[in-house]
Amino acid sequence: MEKYRQWETDTQYRALIDDLLATPEVQHLADFTQHHSGTRLEHSIRVSYTSYLIAKKLHLNVRATARAGLLHDLFYYDWRVTKFDLGTHAYVHPRIALHNAEHLTDLNKVERDIIIKHMWGATLALPRYAESYIVSLVDDYAAVAEFAHPYRQKLLKLIED
Repeated sequence: MEKYRQWETDTQYRALIDDLLATPEVQHLADFTQHHSGTRLEHSIRVSYTSYLIAKKLHLNVRATARAGLLHDLFYYDWRVTKFDLGTHAYVHPRIALHNAEHLTDLNKVERDIIIKHMWGATLALPRYAESYIVSLVDDYAAVAEFAHPYRQKLLKLIED
């Protein structure tokens, strides 16, 4: 099984996120393209599951990591088109995601910190928890991998031909 699909059969992980995954609000993320080669839902699951695995290995708060990782991009606009007067997408969308997540489920302080600070590096606010750093770094890695995927595929096809 491909690594990015392992989440589907990981019963411990699924027990943490299935209630969120079943909501129309989270499912609606499938309607938005994220980093050119997938949906926002696929990206959110990838960030959530990879972060969960790291948190599990480090004996950290896996529940907060998995759930906030899934909700970190809970916004419903095309970030390439929609612009805000209040600041950049990197600044605005974590606040929108936090607002939407708070209306979807009860969040603890770690989950709030993960969501609001997942753009650390592009924004100035330092994460307060190890789990927040994990989600932020995994999100960056996933974004680069997702953006590069189509170009990688084209390069591999050129090499094969």
